[in-house]
Amino acid sequence: MFLLRGEDAAAEPYAGKTSNLRKRLLRLLAPPESQSKRLNLRERAAVIEYSLTGSDFESVLLLYRLLRHEFPRTYQKRLRLRPAPVIRLNLENAFPRAYVTTKIGRVKGRGRSLYYGPFRARTVAETFLNDSLDLFKMRRCTFELNPDPAFPGCVYSEMKMCLAPCFKGCTDEAYAAEVARVQAYFDSGGQSLLQELEAERDRLSSDLDFEAAAQQHAKIAKLKNVLSAWDDICHRLDHLDAVIVQPSVQPNSVALFRFRNGELAGPEYLALAAESEDQPPSTGLQEALQKLHLSGATSGQQFAEELAILKRWNYRSHKTGEVIFAKTDGELSLRKIVNAANRIYKGERKSETTETTSDHVLKSPESIS
Repeated sequence: MFLLRGEDAAAEPYAGKTSNLRKRLLRLLAPPESQSKRLNLRERAAVIEYSLTGSDFESVLLLYRLLRHEFPRTYQKRLRLRPAPVIRLNLENAFPRAYVTTKIGRVKGRGRSLYYGPFRARTVAETFLNDSLDLFKMRRCTFELNPDPAFPGCVYSEMKMCLAPCFKGCTDEAYAAEVARVQAYFDSGGQSLLQELEAERDRLSSDLDFEAAAQQHAKIAKLKNVLSAWDDICHRLDHLDAVIVQPSVQPNSVALFRFRNGELAGPEYLALAAESEDQPPSTGLQEALQKLHLSGATSGQQFAEELAILKRWNYRSHKTGEVIFAKTDGELSLRKIVNAANRIYKGERKSETTETTSDHVLKSPESIS
């Protein structure tokens, strides 16, 4: 990651990331070609600052932090961050409903609504939500409800796919119980309903009602197809806790990052060198994780932006590094993290260069030759 500053301290610097710093700087600072429209900063750049990183993930995160500080008004456009699509279960409404959004409101501890995701794309999230709601009777209408027995209802109430609170087709308690089932479904990634259906299928089989058991089995197969869109990264967002393992520029180590409470922290370095064999990797890992201090996202915007960085990296076809998610009880598997670190480390050793990370300032652009 590099930064080009001019002599005027008030002028906006040029920031970027590259895998070949010398080549990129020569392109920006070489004598300009006549009639060329290529960006050239030779006459404006006075100072070059750069920091070595071990992976593209680290470069993107460092660039995000820098641009957010240097360009608070334009950094989103510069980074081309696309907010991750998530499902919002709006519990702040008297008659809760769920819908897909890219906006995260009040973060953990400051609002009743719950968010689930992130999903690969908005279409995936919408398909998953619609197919999931087919399995429940929670409302899908978007307008504010004022329950009235004279209200005609909608197609979902006609098809018995909604409890119809709009015309008092159910009690408030019955609707709240259905919303609780939907929340349990999202909280468990669909496992609560899957276990419910499997238990009913087994009961029917024990009662020798094989025809009904076969119908129940078809429902289970349909549910499993719906849940195929619920990837490993999809969680209730205030419970999403992940450790990302990346190559490191520090020798004989890997870089650790952590996402929790809507904030990305790191890097911290985990030594895996032969000379540190007197200390078990799990001990060093616990110390590294403790250093990854997370105070939590300060706003819904920060939550959405850092989630977008994690989501974009996670869904890449060819990505470097691995991610380990906490279990449903919030516990991180140290064994999985150590195994991932060893795999990343072995892959890193095959690269041609490993350099220590540091910040540098070169006073003269002409010294790049």
